[in-house]
Amino acid sequence: MASRSGVQQEKLMKALVDIGQELTSTLELDELLDRLLRISREIFCYQNAIIRLVDFERGVLETVASYGYTAEAISQQIHLGQGVMGKAALQGKPVLVEDVRDLPSYIPGISGARSELAAPMLVKDKVIGVFSVESHRAGAFTEDDIGPLMTVASFAAIAIDNARLYARLKEVSGRYQNLHQFNRRILQSVSLGIYTVDEQKRITSWNQRMEEMSGVSAEQALGQDVFKLFPSLEEEGFASRLRRVLRRGEPERLRLIHRNQAGQLRVQKRRLAPLKEGERTVGVVVIVEDITEFKRLLDQTIQSEKLAEIGRLTAGIAHEINNPLSVLSYAAQLLRREEGLSPFQREMVERVESEVERLAALTGSLLSFSSDRDTRLRQVDVNEVVQDVMRLMRHEMQRQMIRLDESYGELSLIQADPNKLKQVLINLVMNAVQAMEGVGTLTITTRMRGADEVEILVQDTGPGIPPSVQQRIFEPFFTTKKEGEGSGLGLYICRNILLEHKGRLAVESEPGQGTTFTLTLPSR
Repeated sequence: MASRSGVQQEKLMKALVDIGQELTSTLELDELLDRLLRISREIFCYQNAIIRLVDFERGVLETVASYGYTAEAISQQIHLGQGVMGKAALQGKPVLVEDVRDLPSYIPGISGARSELAAPMLVKDKVIGVFSVESHRAGAFTEDDIGPLMTVASFAAIAIDNARLYARLKEVSGRYQNLHQFNRRILQSVSLGIYTVDEQKRITSWNQRMEEMSGVSAEQALGQDVFKLFPSLEEEGFASRLRRVLRRGEPERLRLIHRNQAGQLRVQKRRLAPLKEGERTVGVVVIVEDITEFKRLLDQTIQSEKLAEIGRLTAGIAHEINNPLSVLSYAAQLLRREEGLSPFQREMVERVESEVERLAALTGSLLSFSSDRDTRLRQVDVNEVVQDVMRLMRHEMQRQMIRLDESYGELSLIQADPNKLKQVLINLVMNAVQAMEGVGTLTITTRMRGADEVEILVQDTGPGIPPSVQQRIFEPFFTTKKEGEGSGLGLYICRNILLEHKGRLAVESEPGQGTTFTLTLPSR
């Protein structure tokens, strides 16, 4: 690049106009920079050129376009103030080096370089990059070359800035498009409740899922003050969040326990998004997700883990009790062999043996119940299973002052998992005891049904179950107990265990006349 005459200056101006027109035809940064270097090479006959942009976070220059440079030189990072290009970026002024051999801080670019000219790329007095050329000849560039290269660098800076603005615009446009699609998916979802309120907290829309979740129709909800319609929202912490969204115009989310119009407690997730009109927030979109059943299932899982741990602890205690029981049993046997025992002493020894046998049976039942819960089918005497359970439950019934009647028929053996059957029976007996509330009789009956089925009847004299409730008692999470006293999974699990055994679980009940649960199991 030598000094230019008036004709050359005119050619340069025309070339720069051509560059400007060329650059306006694309906004893709990579393509734009490649075209800029190509046009510059054709006009100025550079042997090489490189454009590096400033990474402000790390304070380095990184290559974005080049020609005539090796891959090693292109990948090299230059810190601000380092070398010729780093100095131009730091000072915001062009740097001309007639012989790089005289510059100790020179960073190698092209092989055999002797001279270099670097021009900062400025946008509103801010350096965004550097345009640099090198030559194998010393003194290849003069002061006359600085102006043209600065002009090209300015074009490149403006083009890069425009390309970045275009990219940001595309990103914003994409965000709005994604938001629009997201809103459409929400509105089409039947599992989410969606409604909107205006600045006066009046309900302006109310979808069908909200009707199902709240028990309030759209006609009843529209135009109503949301806090007058649902006063509990104030104490649940939702009201303050909604007011904050209206005031700040920023989204919020929370999880709360909400009491609906029917008085039921529901666990809900709520997302609140500002409804905008330009820059002004004119309302709030509320998205409601009912997670009550999920929460109950999670709680049930946690409870199951706790029960499993209790089972393991029970097994350990039962083993520890069995050891001294064995010693007591052996000692009683030795005493009974002694001659000269008085009738009273012999009676005491026999009582010790009897009580040791009873305790051993009890610990055996505990060990059986707390064992591995994987289904393991084997031949089972149903009467023995029921008697084991009743030994476990007898103390609880005596404490509750419930009278127990037992009737065991002559039964065929069945293929079953005794631990699973005990789980079902304990659940049914506990339900019956709780239903009678300390007054009544529990009747346990076993019998054959025909030649190939065994029946177990659990009957109580409690208040009975209304017909409307009977239709739902085997549904998961359905319970008539107070909040926190039942998961609603007990009878659901019992029925599943019976189905697993190819059996049936049925209920018969009349209000005021007690309830009978019948377990039917195949014996063949």
